[in-house]
Amino acid sequence: MIQVAGDPFAEAVLRVRVYYEDTDASAVAYHASYLRWMERGRTEWLRACGGDHTAFMKDQGVAFTISQLEVRFRAPARLDDDLEVRTRAARFRRASIDFVQTVLHDAQPLAEASVRVACVDAASFRPAALPSTIVPQRNPRA
Repeated sequence: MIQVAGDPFAEAVLRVRVYYEDTDASAVAYHASYLRWMERGRTEWLRACGGDHTAFMKDQGVAFTISQLEVRFRAPARLDDDLEVRTRAARFRRASIDFVQTVLHDAQPLAEASVRVACVDAASFRPAALPSTIVPQRNPRA
């Protein structure tokens, strides 16, 4: 499903199907569905990098939250479509990661997003340093 193979800059691909619950009255995917699919893509990217949200909260006291989001919708996803959610970390900062995400159907881009995910202290929600386990040793895109 997802393979990052130790390279946090590698693209991760998650397959999702458009279900009835994801659509509006015209059997077209509702805009918020894309955000859910992208969230799943980022979560699976994190798992492929060797971490998960529960462990980061429990063991390191940090959580992740969206601090910036821009989405461009290009074409509609429809009921029963088999989609790919492509997730790539574009830049790492001290307390955030910038992601580029694309939702595709049959290689056609349906939606593209730039997402900044902030790392925060789970109790205070103040910025916190990214866990070292997901930060690349060298940031070639900084």
